[in-house]
Amino acid sequence: MADPSNPESKIETPPLEVVTSDNEAAELLRESATRLRSELAKVVVGQHEVIEQMLIAMFCGGHSILIGVPGLAKTLLVSTLARLLNLSFRRIQFTPDLMPSDITGTDILQEDPDSGLRSFRFLEGPIFANMLLADEINRTPPKTQAALLEAMQERKVTVGQQTTELPSPFFVVATQNPIEQEGTYNLPEAQLDRFIFSIRVGYPEEEEELEIMKRTRAPDSIELEPVLSENDIIRIQELVPTVPAADHVYRFALKLVRRSRPEESDAPGYIRDSLSFGAGPRAAQYLMTAAKARALLRGRFHVNLADIARVAVPVLSHRLITNFNADAEGITPQSLVNRLLEDLTRENTKD
Repeated sequence: MADPSNPESKIETPPLEVVTSDNEAAELLRESATRLRSELAKVVVGQHEVIEQMLIAMFCGGHSILIGVPGLAKTLLVSTLARLLNLSFRRIQFTPDLMPSDITGTDILQEDPDSGLRSFRFLEGPIFANMLLADEINRTPPKTQAALLEAMQERKVTVGQQTTELPSPFFVVATQNPIEQEGTYNLPEAQLDRFIFSIRVGYPEEEEELEIMKRTRAPDSIELEPVLSENDIIRIQELVPTVPAADHVYRFALKLVRRSRPEESDAPGYIRDSLSFGAGPRAAQYLMTAAKARALLRGRFHVNLADIARVAVPVLSHRLITNFNADAEGITPQSLVNRLLEDLTRENTKD
């Protein structure tokens, strides 16, 4: 595992090969993603959809929130991914008494032993890592949650009069328990909107769970072969926005987002009946960016409608605010996104 304070501790891997075309770059990324999945499988059993969504979010340069009950290897997945990508990794257990300075760092008073002069020095907090795991983020008050806002949006931290840049690349992966709500705080909408993906982590399949039971080796003892470097990830993030998409693909994504807003004239009745607020413009941007990253992971240098459909639920579900009627009837944002997708797909088929 890489240590940002000791550059020699980082495992060196060859950078992505120099390619002569965009299609070759896409194919090379597909091969790298296949290797990543293969290495992850040595430690994490199953969770293929979760892994793909994690990779898409990272290659977009975005943050993600993992929602699942305890014991589903969320922390293990994130820490193993950091190992495979040569990224420095820090974990913060969010608790009710956690303070913002426990995350960002703080100024400390130091005295020069020779001159006796005193001065303040900034002591970096755990947020200064390539990958930060915010474990059970909803267990800390909004004031502490807000300490992540500037870091997530602008990749920097301001403490007092000093602003410090965060390492690049930088990712926040938060976890949240969907069952236990006692002693928790809802994440502010402004913070939820900073997460490109909300990823649902479910129980493993029967055979996968059997495989988990049979494994006896500690994850840290398993040898892993690093796949990509920090520079590789940055180059991928620069490549993602350049992936082309046809106008009808942009229109499909735009309709999906706009119809999620109950105040829109062409919003379906079930949206007006179930939602208080729909997805904003940032959702439309993230939808296209995530679709482009997925296309690259599949070895294509163009976006199709299937890419939009596959990333729609993790991009949109945490941005839709259900009303009392929906909550009473058990209607979830995920089901509403899927219904919108079905309607739009049916319209496209007719056209």
